[in-house]
Amino acid sequence: MNTVRKDYIRPVDFKHGVVDMSHGGGGRAMAQLIDELFQRAFDNEWLRQANDQAAFSVPPGRLVMATDSHVVSPLFFPGGDIGCLSVHGTVNDVAMAGAVPLYLAASFILEEGFPLANLKRIVESMATASREAGVPVVTGDTKVVERGKGDGVFITTTGVGVVPPGVHISGDRARPGDRILVSGTVGDHGVAIMSLRENLSFETTICSDTAALHGLVAAMVQAVPGIHCLRDPTRGGLATTLNELAGQSGCGMVIREAAIPVRPQVEAACEFLGLDPLYVANEGKLIAICAEADAPRLLEVMRAHPLGVDAAIIGEVIEDAHHFVQMDTRFGGRRNVDWLTGEQLPRIC
Repeated sequence: MNTVRKDYIRPVDFKHGVVDMSHGGGGRAMAQLIDELFQRAFDNEWLRQANDQAAFSVPPGRLVMATDSHVVSPLFFPGGDIGCLSVHGTVNDVAMAGAVPLYLAASFILEEGFPLANLKRIVESMATASREAGVPVVTGDTKVVERGKGDGVFITTTGVGVVPPGVHISGDRARPGDRILVSGTVGDHGVAIMSLRENLSFETTICSDTAALHGLVAAMVQAVPGIHCLRDPTRGGLATTLNELAGQSGCGMVIREAAIPVRPQVEAACEFLGLDPLYVANEGKLIAICAEADAPRLLEVMRAHPLGVDAAIIGEVIEDAHHFVQMDTRFGGRRNVDWLTGEQLPRIC
């Protein structure tokens, strides 16, 4: 991110102004926007160098990198917005390897005509999330597309982290007999988005669960270094993520419907909208798979953390050549929980 000299005449009008093509043209307007918005919001020692890249040191361990594009609609929703979501999503992807997230890069695709006030609000939210997570945005890029060829703003973030020596967490390490845990209630984020789209109201507001999970993961790994798998169940929800892990590990899984935490208002909204909460996106929850002997200790540590107070053991890994995920229902039966077919909730994260 380059900066502009302080000899321009007028500051950027963040109250009434809009994005125009000059903000992506590589000239004075672009440099001024970067200086007055991005540089100011994300300020850190790497950005102050004003290079086209960031050079940084990393501690010993295996490097982890993840990237994620964010296209959520609407851009602002109860409990968050696309700004904080773009930080949390990539921090969490890095953390699911048991890694300590260190740095972020951010790329913005802006549509001509997008209100600068909204852009400022998004960037400031993103900067707050970055500071609270302790993971700075050290480099980035901005492009502008013509009116009608975008949808306001798209954000892509890339994260880098380090896995400490001795930690080996991967989606292919689940084994028969392992226990499956979830860190809290499922479906909150997706239902918060859909409720806003459909103008649904409930006695209590349904808020997105968007949050950075690396602090919770650090506590879990410290207590149980032998965790086999971690995964955040975002698009496709709990059901699709479990199918991914079952396929990677070559095992089957059985979960118990009665053990899966779902908020009553989320369950009611899903019933009204014809959705299954098992397939609804989450942005602040994780799935953990560990050896049976480690499960009670892991559950205790998760529940002791603010982001894991509703954690639960929801099932176990079994031998199954078909790699099916099955669920014991509240009515005493058992049914397959298949992959999500189609797109249940578009533009959700």
